[in-house]
Amino acid sequence: MKIRMAMIGGGAGSFIGPVHRMAATLDGECELVAAALSSDPDNAISSGIRAGLPGDRIYTDWQAMIDAEKLKPVEIRPHFISIVTPNFLHYQQISESLNAGFHVLCDKPLCMTVSEAKELKNLVEASGRLFCLTHNYTGYPMIKLARDIVRRDRLGQVHKVSVEYFQGWLSTNAEGEGNKQAAWRSDPSKAGNTGTMADIGTHAFNLAEYVSCLKVKEVCADITPTLFNRRLDDDGNVMLRFENGVKGSLLASQIATGEENNLRLKVYGEKGSLTWEQMNPNDLIVRSTGEPIRVYRTAAFTGDDAERNTRYTRLPAGHPEGFIEGFANVYRSFTRAIRAVSDNLPPESDYPGIEEGVRGMRFLEAVVNSSAADSKWTLL
Repeated sequence: MKIRMAMIGGGAGSFIGPVHRMAATLDGECELVAAALSSDPDNAISSGIRAGLPGDRIYTDWQAMIDAEKLKPVEIRPHFISIVTPNFLHYQQISESLNAGFHVLCDKPLCMTVSEAKELKNLVEASGRLFCLTHNYTGYPMIKLARDIVRRDRLGQVHKVSVEYFQGWLSTNAEGEGNKQAAWRSDPSKAGNTGTMADIGTHAFNLAEYVSCLKVKEVCADITPTLFNRRLDDDGNVMLRFENGVKGSLLASQIATGEENNLRLKVYGEKGSLTWEQMNPNDLIVRSTGEPIRVYRTAAFTGDDAERNTRYTRLPAGHPEGFIEGFANVYRSFTRAIRAVSDNLPPESDYPGIEEGVRGMRFLEAVVNSSAADSKWTLL
């Protein structure tokens, strides 16, 4: 049985919608059966046709889709709804999907405010439905391995965590030049009270906590809009205080001219350190005191780490896998959890969930408050 998915958002003009659809169907375990792909009726219909959907399951209104699909016979009804819309729509769309009895997968960040996040957490728990937040970088094989290395104490006690995420696509006035993606991300009514931090800073924050296995307790932040008349931050510098006294830093910028998608993580421990870069995702560099540098390659080794490594790869060593495959690993983990629930089995939860969503919103609130208070240390 394939797990059936409906989608809200992600029609023509969207960057992330097609990525989600490719990732969801990559392993043949999931199929798109219904969608409301755009708020523009013509775009919704034409995008639905291009996605191969039958006419009676292409919708021009997301609420109408939920209302109609929840009444479908159980053998054709979607198991879950994938939400790939701008931030300001997430709260209502997640709520309505859960209330209709669907499992939910949503793009990050979770919503607009911490209070909304807390309400959604309560709703997820009360509904008994599964929820996934697509922090897709947690799906990379080398990130899974990096987390395992930390959890197995191979670095010793963690001393420092450094993460940076640099892009350059907002180094010019993209929102004033007709770029739809830049326009909503720089609009507080649609993106929330932060721009770059919500868009890519949350990925960096999530990755730092995921791999280090530590929670951030306080932040000291300075976020700014660099371009004249830009309403939300496009650059930010954040000092981090983790639990157990561990220190760290997070840099996120979308005005780093010439950068593409440069996400980089470093974790330093008493016995060694590790480094991972998204633009070279198949390499994990591990340094240990008094030993040669080790470079782990995706699907290229055996031993204690082999099962975890190959579980999240699809190709033999030397065949690069990356962004879409990372997304696909998140989708595969989520759809297998749905299948387990359908079979009355305990589901695995190897994917980001509602807790990560709430953590992300707490991080964003603390960053905004800290920056507004002249970079005062602020609790999450």
